[in-house]
Amino acid sequence: MSSNPLSAINRRLLTPLTAAAISASVLYTPVSNAGATFKIDETKWLSVGAGLRTSFTSAEGQANGSKWTNDFNLDSMRLYLNAQLHEYIKLEFNTECMFCSSNGGEIRVLDAIAKFEIDPMFNIWVGRMLVPAERRELNGPYYSNNYTIFSAGTPFEAADFGTSIGSGNAGVYGRDDGVTVWGSFMEGRLQYAMGIFHGLRDGANGDDNLLYAQRVAYNFWDVEKNPGYYTSGTYYGNGGDIFTVGISNQYQEDGAGTAADPGDFRGTAVDFLIEKVLPNNGVVTFNGEYKNYAVSSGYSQASRDAGGGFPMFEGDAYDISTSYLFPQKILIGQAQPYLRYVNVMPEDSADRDVYEAGVNYIIDGHNAKISMVWQYGDIMTKGLDYSSTASGDDIHMLTLALQLQI
Repeated sequence: MSSNPLSAINRRLLTPLTAAAISASVLYTPVSNAGATFKIDETKWLSVGAGLRTSFTSAEGQANGSKWTNDFNLDSMRLYLNAQLHEYIKLEFNTECMFCSSNGGEIRVLDAIAKFEIDPMFNIWVGRMLVPAERRELNGPYYSNNYTIFSAGTPFEAADFGTSIGSGNAGVYGRDDGVTVWGSFMEGRLQYAMGIFHGLRDGANGDDNLLYAQRVAYNFWDVEKNPGYYTSGTYYGNGGDIFTVGISNQYQEDGAGTAADPGDFRGTAVDFLIEKVLPNNGVVTFNGEYKNYAVSSGYSQASRDAGGGFPMFEGDAYDISTSYLFPQKILIGQAQPYLRYVNVMPEDSADRDVYEAGVNYIIDGHNAKISMVWQYGDIMTKGLDYSSTASGDDIHMLTLALQLQI
């Protein structure tokens, strides 16, 4: 995130805890992972920040009696709080405005992590956090290269399906309660993350089985530098030349289906990021992922067709995109046109895909950018319906979006 000085917005976000930190602080310094940091002593500090994503969408043939729908959306509003309590102990607390566009919005806990960061090779996070998965999940919406990375992408992992972290769900926004061990070897080139989480609760998982998640990535060129086991979809050339391949897997016994017809869930993905800074200082970026999902030992297609339970995708999917960041500035930013294609191929349901083209106007990396997006396909209409009768038309969709964070 940005290292800009504390603004009036920051001051309005300060809590009594922050105020106490200011009082105890002798120095104020910016930080790279939040809007502002308040140093308490040589080992203790507190940082605050915020993020906003908002868009306007117009979709073909989706309104009754009208050819196009037109909607303004508050897609995300997050508050960030990070702290270091000890040389080896940190705390992360983030919130998200959930259901902001559909029901006025509710501020809920997104991340709540106790971090024991002992050595580059071995660290432990405990609490509510991102489940180790493919790069798209670990980028999150704010650090992906495409604004619509989730709304028209490959099928979600289990931790993205729920509307809350609780009974009948397996998490929300890719988060779940659990523990992750992560680290790196070979001067950071070989990175790993392994976690154990609640996963699906109740329903099909009457035996209270846990979800196991793993990710391993290798950096062939320059080493990516991100907090913990998080990733980014682009560095806009500031990370050097990147070529990283990652493999991830999640498994939960009775992790899908219904109480009467449970099935074991497995999701495996291979992803890559290639980013090259050209001699003219332009930046070319390639993102790609392939997924294979399986549900075994139960959860028949008949149960999926009947509805109910916890439906998980079964089959293959891939997502590939490329972009080019022009080195020349246009007013206060740089243009980054991109192309993307997503194809989802369920075993017992209709295939669905989407073609996407857009232009990002990059003002300050991931901290300030505007996106214009055109999409055509039937992912938007078939959605997460993996029944044998799933149907939907190919439609056009236009999006104008803004992302800000500090």
